[in-house]
Amino acid sequence: MDFFLDSADVETIENMYATGLVDGVTTNPSLIAKSGQNFFTVLKQISKTVKGPISAEVTATDSKNMIAEGKKLAKVSKNIVVKLPLTQEGLIACQHLTKLKIKTNVTLCFSSTQALIAARSGATYISPFVGRLDDINENGMELIREIKTIYTNYQFKTKILVASVRNIDHVRESALIGADVVTIPPKIFEMLYEHPLTEKGLMDFLNDWKKTKQKIL
Repeated sequence: MDFFLDSADVETIENMYATGLVDGVTTNPSLIAKSGQNFFTVLKQISKTVKGPISAEVTATDSKNMIAEGKKLAKVSKNIVVKLPLTQEGLIACQHLTKLKIKTNVTLCFSSTQALIAARSGATYISPFVGRLDDINENGMELIREIKTIYTNYQFKTKILVASVRNIDHVRESALIGADVVTIPPKIFEMLYEHPLTEKGLMDFLNDWKKTKQKIL
């Protein structure tokens, strides 16, 4: 399973990409707004560091302008993936951009039938929002299981990109289900390293080593 970083903070992305565990980046209008920077400047800066897929979202609501924006975004870097909303207009744009060999990420997916039509429209990635479903007392991870079953049944090439990740359990369950990608906020990414027994064990080892009064270097 690939790890994408859900962020538009260039410095954070650079630092975490250095771990060798980040395979790509997802951005959205909200994240760009928080950065306070120019959209295209941010994308160009990220593309200098990240060699994997970088999702950049259109802001138009009609297919004609989505296609035009998608073409412009795709020119920023060869690894840009155009992010489109899961609407009728969005899927029309998805089909058109797919024919142009431009990769797409269909976002704001909340049902397995939406995921089905996105795959049929040629989406490179489908982004189900598990955290937002949990917020309204629905089971976000159950949606991932349904999509995985449907895509396996019909051998769709569309990759499942688990989005709106709120905790490490979402990451763990995504891996167990067999999702292709999980996009993780920086705070959750850092939590993947953590376990109280790891910290305790390390302190025990270091304390015991001090007692030997030895040095490696």
